[in-house]
Amino acid sequence: MLHSLRTRYPVAAVLLAATAVTALAAPGRAAAPAEPLREVLFVGNNWDGTADALASTGDLARIGRINVIPDKEERLREIYLNPVRLAFFLGIRAGAGEGHDQFADDMYTTPDGSAVVVSRPSFADVVSIDVRTGRINWRFPVAGYRADHMAVSPDGTRVAVSASTANTVHVLDIATGREAGSFATGDKPHENTFSRDGRYLWNSSIGDVTSALDAPWLDWTKGDRKITVVDARTFRTVRVIDMRERLDAFGRHDLSDAVRPMSFSPDESKIYFQVSFFNGVVEYDVATDRITRIKELPVNPATSTDRTTWVNDSRHHGLSMSPDGTKLCVAGTMDDYATVVDRATLAQGPLVPADKPYWATVDGDGTACVISESGADRVTAIDFATGTKRVSVPVGDHPQRVRLGHVPADWSGPAPS
Repeated sequence: MLHSLRTRYPVAAVLLAATAVTALAAPGRAAAPAEPLREVLFVGNNWDGTADALASTGDLARIGRINVIPDKEERLREIYLNPVRLAFFLGIRAGAGEGHDQFADDMYTTPDGSAVVVSRPSFADVVSIDVRTGRINWRFPVAGYRADHMAVSPDGTRVAVSASTANTVHVLDIATGREAGSFATGDKPHENTFSRDGRYLWNSSIGDVTSALDAPWLDWTKGDRKITVVDARTFRTVRVIDMRERLDAFGRHDLSDAVRPMSFSPDESKIYFQVSFFNGVVEYDVATDRITRIKELPVNPATSTDRTTWVNDSRHHGLSMSPDGTKLCVAGTMDDYATVVDRATLAQGPLVPADKPYWATVDGDGTACVISESGADRVTAIDFATGTKRVSVPVGDHPQRVRLGHVPADWSGPAPS
């Protein structure tokens, strides 16, 4: 049981190890027992600045909600007194925010379940919020003017965040917010992924996704897009992958090389990823450094063919893999569906209608994919085995990232002030 938890859920291994250390405390010293925890799905409601915690399996019932911008007035005061920051703040609202401020992009809980760490794009920072009190434990302003996707290390002790306007990734101590290191990326760093052993950190940069230069022949104007792989201890670059060369070698000169959400196979021999403007999934072999297969998924005839109307250059944005590595779950953002794809054959299952699905993750027991429907303010679970919808539940305004985490077992939201 202990081995299986360590294998499937690295953060759970940290919690189990902490319990073991407590049990082996020095004789004569009373060690505080570890607080019982429960697993939850945290959903970041980007436009209203909240995070909902849902049951991680079954009916996905809401357990509690956290305000992730308790310092909103203070942050806005700082922004409005700084003309440069104000220009970027309004630019985020008009561009990536689709007319809204972006307050909750990504989030992870600390190993002890006492806090949730959130990246806040419009405030260009990362904060740790105490789940009991709703107060901020620490705040880290990122370089530049916008914070984006994050990743947590397998042992749960570090969190990486993309500073998208500074072409930088910061790696922070999740308990204190202190910076452990940083590294340079391509233009507009986006997705971050730790290797299973925690040794490497992969970052993909997506370039400028707000310009209207969206025709395929203008793809070169989007900037320097690449995957940067660094040693997670020294933060030195160990590998750079330009997908333009690999796509061209596969004969897909028409596809963008902006790598969006990505998933590793369980043995990390393959990467599956989405690229800007494309309704499908690309398979990349790590050892041979080449693209091996591309799966194009159905087009919704109701989707506009005007690429400038697609949100932040997305066509499909959201990808997860079943724990056994046999199925992919794909969020077809602009085509308003999600589908489960068989990894061996790349055959797609039923198209499950969804309203602008923006992310895909795996539920607590690994049997379902959970997507955020940003256009309908709900999350939906889709069965990996059948490809059919299980349940939908309402959440806050414009849900995006969905992450598994932990909270105290008796928690139902921060105590009233």
